[in-house]
Amino acid sequence: MTNCFDYHTAFSRNIGWVTAAEQALLRTRTIAIAGMGGVGGSHLLTLTRLGIGSFHLADLDTFELANFNRQAGASLKTLDAQKVETLANMALDINPELDIQLFPAGLDASNTAEFLKGADLYVDGLDFFAVEARRRVFAGCAQMEIPAITAAPLGMGAALLNFLPGRMTFEEYFQLEGHPENEQLLRFFVGLAPAGLQQGYLVEPASIDLAGHKGPSTSMGCELCAGVAASQALKILLGRGKVLAAPHGLQFDAFSNRMAHTWRPGGNRHPLQRLALKIGRRKILNRPAAPQKAPEPSVDPGSVTEKILDHARWAPSGDNTQPWRFEILGEDRFLIHGADTRDWCVYDLDGRASQIAIGALLENIDIAASGEGMDAVFHLREDTPETAPVIEVVLAGKNGNASTEADPLLPYITLRVTQRRPFASRPLRKADQESLDTAVGPGYHVVWIERKEAKRKMARLQFRNARIRHTIPEAYEVHRRIIQWDSRFSRDRIPDQAIGLDSVNIKSMRWAMQSWKRIAFLNRYFAGTLMPRVLLDLIPALKCAAHFVIVADKEPSSQQDFIAGGRAMQRFWLTATRLGLQLQPEMTPLIFSRYVKEGRHFSKDAHANRAATRLRDDLESLLGRENLNAAIFMGRVGYGTYPYSRSVRLPLSELWFEKTTPVPE
Repeated sequence: MTNCFDYHTAFSRNIGWVTAAEQALLRTRTIAIAGMGGVGGSHLLTLTRLGIGSFHLADLDTFELANFNRQAGASLKTLDAQKVETLANMALDINPELDIQLFPAGLDASNTAEFLKGADLYVDGLDFFAVEARRRVFAGCAQMEIPAITAAPLGMGAALLNFLPGRMTFEEYFQLEGHPENEQLLRFFVGLAPAGLQQGYLVEPASIDLAGHKGPSTSMGCELCAGVAASQALKILLGRGKVLAAPHGLQFDAFSNRMAHTWRPGGNRHPLQRLALKIGRRKILNRPAAPQKAPEPSVDPGSVTEKILDHARWAPSGDNTQPWRFEILGEDRFLIHGADTRDWCVYDLDGRASQIAIGALLENIDIAASGEGMDAVFHLREDTPETAPVIEVVLAGKNGNASTEADPLLPYITLRVTQRRPFASRPLRKADQESLDTAVGPGYHVVWIERKEAKRKMARLQFRNARIRHTIPEAYEVHRRIIQWDSRFSRDRIPDQAIGLDSVNIKSMRWAMQSWKRIAFLNRYFAGTLMPRVLLDLIPALKCAAHFVIVADKEPSSQQDFIAGGRAMQRFWLTATRLGLQLQPEMTPLIFSRYVKEGRHFSKDAHANRAATRLRDDLESLLGRENLNAAIFMGRVGYGTYPYSRSVRLPLSELWFEKTTPVPE
């Protein structure tokens, strides 16, 4: 096979950016790379394709599954294989004439000098947390006057520092000597990228765990590092082009679309660096508790029924109340014990909102059952009250004519979320809107409010509707009960970070909601509802692709009607999720309208009841009386970002039905 290889042909496409003589010079150069993981492996392959002729490679680690997201040599074929040998073979597959010297036991005080001997350049590929080995290698480079490059993958970008002979050294820049390991790691992190371009989009702060030697990384960052480092290597080895040496640095971030040239005279002694270190100690080293983490994926619950229910429990419900419990009767049979919140929730008129939620649960069960090659048959027991319905579910293998393929909506059950922040205003794609129209199924249709003037009318309506919500004590009691403060995720409520307000307004809201007297005082004297109504209702109502109303062909009146409507709603929502759309329910205008239609007051505040009458009139003018009376669900939809915070669900272990023993008379 080596007989087929020709160096000049293999790297001829480099000519133009380098001359033929420069390419020949690169062939004679030796680069030492310590670490064959995320960046090191990409460094090696990129530099090999540049035409470098010789390498010293060091790494003592083997590949594992957690390396798959970013490391060039990680694959099923290389699990448990030595990284340094795997990458060396990959490089030899590109250039079989390479001269490679391996250090498979890694680097320590006894072999670092040998590793660097004869190298024209050192490129750092060591693990971020290998602080002692890194200090030793860079000290060796300074002593042996070998130029050294470190390029760190930060987020979806790369941060670069060059340490050149006779210039500021690694230790002089980072100031690590005499500090404990965590402080050294923090100093290395802060010193690598003083511009901090990656910080604005770190969505899981808890993923940075200095004590546990864990941190996030992406393949994009690693590949960008390889390109940046190889470009610097070319300039250094050929003596062509300006090379920025520490305390100068470069950071490019592909996600934030930014590039920064940094200059920190004195390195981490610089006043700005000292300030950054102080902030870093508070946020990373001295934080009182780890930030709330996203829930881990469910562990396999065991039986087929449990697997189905583990998916089904992710159905939406008003304020994440989850009005259901499960009772397994056998391998293919179980009960759903429903409930509603009409006794304490002003938004659950006659339990209709809870019944819609139960319908969504049934749809989830049906979809999840398809993933197990089964059908689900539902029977509502007629002898149970509306406030506590019991639904029997029977699972059966699909008949011979039915497809055994899983419903395509199955993967989106756990991904479906509520996004309360503004969306993009661009209209829905025609294909997306047609998919949503089809999703609700027979017996239902979708009314769209999408033209600019109609959206403005809806925004004004939502703004007035929000005043009712924020000024009646009945709603205050609900809001006080369902918000979980200082929380990014909540298993049985709404986390405050998912409400849609910034941290300042959340703090103000939390203070006000400590008592109804505070709410009433702010509303009366300081227009307390104005800012929340603008931020949570007016702006989001304008910033969306469209508002929608799911309407039944026949006006719903019974519990079964609203359960069936909930199934249509869930397919609509899951389809929106599959299409990459964000969605927020807007149910309270419908709920207040139903109170008005039935001549029932929902509040002791007479002004609020009168305002609801005007609200219904405006909604009727937008939708038409027949559509309003037959409406099942209402919301807004559009293209936007996936929410940072969300409600999650109680684990299946906490959703089993507990039978109560009757007290003897």
